[in-house]
Amino acid sequence: MADLDFSDKNLAFLFRWGDVDIYLTDTLLSTWIVMGALVIFAIVVRIRLTRFKSVPKGFQNAVEIMVETMANFSRNTMGPGMDALGGYFFGVFAFILISNFSGLVGLRPPTADLATTGALALSSFVLIHGAGLAKRKWKYFKDYLAPVPIFLPLNLVGEIAKPVSLGFRLFGNILGGTIIMGLVYNSLPILLRFILPDLLHAYFDLFAGAIQAFIFTVLSMTFIQQKAAGE
Repeated sequence: MADLDFSDKNLAFLFRWGDVDIYLTDTLLSTWIVMGALVIFAIVVRIRLTRFKSVPKGFQNAVEIMVETMANFSRNTMGPGMDALGGYFFGVFAFILISNFSGLVGLRPPTADLATTGALALSSFVLIHGAGLAKRKWKYFKDYLAPVPIFLPLNLVGEIAKPVSLGFRLFGNILGGTIIMGLVYNSLPILLRFILPDLLHAYFDLFAGAIQAFIFTVLSMTFIQQKAAGE
């Protein structure tokens, strides 16, 4: 086992397995914490589900509002026949939202890492084209030859640009906020770090974090609807 090395702030732990160095980064730790929080919330909802009543109130009312809002939004955005994806995008939105908010408690937001946003964008990319193939069969391929076959290369580039833009938009906004907040904290005296950055946290972590989670989810749904219905 190799010696521990904390000289890199993004490196939480390092050990050697054979000839391979295994890194446990800050991003990975933050991701596990966010996932753990979501899993705990899901378990609590599952336990409380047995005690839900016909007239909701309190916790039950909040849960039903979240579920019904996402279900209606998914149906209106992606169209009929896509209800099954509503639960997936509820999870994606919740994960991105909590990840963006995690900077408030001193964690490195997982969405400030291109590996995380790239994986989310790749998942959306698969769903976009999977929905197109499932709904339109062979007509799906005709889109790449429109308006004339010579546009095939440009249409392919346009499709590849969709996951790239999804991943980089989320990554750039969250990483930018993280860098700015880091510069602010490092430039302020210790006593002022508990007062002045609050407004910046409200914007970069809360406002921008919520907006970026919403934009990623809405754009993914919109691209799915376009491919499923025909652009």
